[in-house]
Amino acid sequence: MEQFRQSMLDLVIQTSTNLPADVRRAMDAILDKEEEGSQAAMALSTIARNIDMACEQEGAICQDTGMPTFKIKTPVGVNQMDMKRDIYWAIEEATRRGKLRPNTVDSVTGKNSGNNIGNGAPIIYWEQWEEDDIEVKLVLKGGGCENKNIQYSLPATLEHLGKAGRDLEGVRKCILHAVWQAQGQGCSVGAIGVAVGSDRATGYAKAKDQLFRELDDTNPDPALARLEDEIMEKANKLNIGPMGFGGNSTLIGCKIGSYHRLPASFFVSVAYDCWAFRRLGVRVNPADGSIHSWQYRDASPAAMAKSAGIPLTGKEVRLEAPISDELVRSLKVGDIVLISGRMFTGRDALHKYLMDNDSPVDMQGGVLYHCGPVMLQDDSGEWHVKAAGPTTSIREEPYQADILKKFGIRAVIGKGGMGPRTLQGLQDSGAVYLNAIGGAAQYYAETIKKVTGVHFLEEFGIPEALWQFECEDFAAIVTMDSHGKSLHAEVEADSAQRLEQLDLPVIQ
Repeated sequence: MEQFRQSMLDLVIQTSTNLPADVRRAMDAILDKEEEGSQAAMALSTIARNIDMACEQEGAICQDTGMPTFKIKTPVGVNQMDMKRDIYWAIEEATRRGKLRPNTVDSVTGKNSGNNIGNGAPIIYWEQWEEDDIEVKLVLKGGGCENKNIQYSLPATLEHLGKAGRDLEGVRKCILHAVWQAQGQGCSVGAIGVAVGSDRATGYAKAKDQLFRELDDTNPDPALARLEDEIMEKANKLNIGPMGFGGNSTLIGCKIGSYHRLPASFFVSVAYDCWAFRRLGVRVNPADGSIHSWQYRDASPAAMAKSAGIPLTGKEVRLEAPISDELVRSLKVGDIVLISGRMFTGRDALHKYLMDNDSPVDMQGGVLYHCGPVMLQDDSGEWHVKAAGPTTSIREEPYQADILKKFGIRAVIGKGGMGPRTLQGLQDSGAVYLNAIGGAAQYYAETIKKVTGVHFLEEFGIPEALWQFECEDFAAIVTMDSHGKSLHAEVEADSAQRLEQLDLPVIQ
């Protein structure tokens, strides 16, 4: 199959850069559901613009391109070993071209392979079937939403929902709890795949399988079809909203499958996926490896954004490092800021390092961005940002307050918010937490005008290195201020109360 490796490269690139047609329809349906001028409306307009930019520029929709997971069906006689070699080549080549971020890390040494190839990576599931074609489906699911996957063992007692038994009513409670616990950390609006039954390990795999269904299909099981509809209705009443800012839209899809189980076990496994719901498929000719049809893909998608940029009101606050204590303490939750000048990236490995070591750069009065960008280096050695959206911030909760105090940082940018220890640290140090729009990797990359330095590249790899950027009008929302207020805590508490008050009739 001389064309198979090119077909796989095309599949990987298109999956990373072109949102599926059903996801576009679902996103388009909610674009006008939020109040004009609200944080939720701003988030959706940014998302729409980013979707367009990624497709137009063939750039990664989100910088976290996940762990590539393939589901492949082959007719009898196809050489799977050759196919695997070609898939590995395609993954490595897509990474080299900046369509995938180097995302594969050795769990023992912490070393990034640099090419997305490693023990168990990428993930490939093989199945033989009786049709003549080869079918290859691919999903790219980032770490932020992967971390919000959750599994329940029934019977259980659930926070804000009480007892959940071994029936569809208990299943429904589990699913609603799964949506609630994700908040904005999974880049809502999101979609969920659910497996009812099976064993622990297979349940998670089957839940992810459900994400290969189209968002607007109908479950063939009438009871599960009703449950899917009810989950959509109830979840969108929780007021979690886009990015966890509050709002009318929290979920764009719920897909549920039922699987036989052991009498002693009743698992409900939930795979959460973000709005950047990247999955495509192809049918391939087994004779030459060429693609003869695509699945999920719109070859010529219409533009989603209603304007070329994000509408500004003129009330935005401009920030440029070094930021003064007086300016930071004047900021309140809900303020929109436009950041220009110097910015540093830092995530898990850097935070851990800085707890016990000095910084190689002066961060006093600076801006720290929780971001693992996609970067490419040209022939002259200059680095260029190809994708640069925020990563989920809560992972840095054990470190952030200490890092703020130690290095005099005035603003932290991320997504999903942080916890009470960081909130106290913001008050003590005079700093703010700024929520950027999760997944908007092309939109934010465009605001970064120059890469002025990099540290720990060899030690930590591209996503975890300390990058130094010069940016212009990088837009974000103050969601935790220096006065003890947190939008994230407010939305979580409000949605918890709504969860408790949901009418949950027994399914017939």
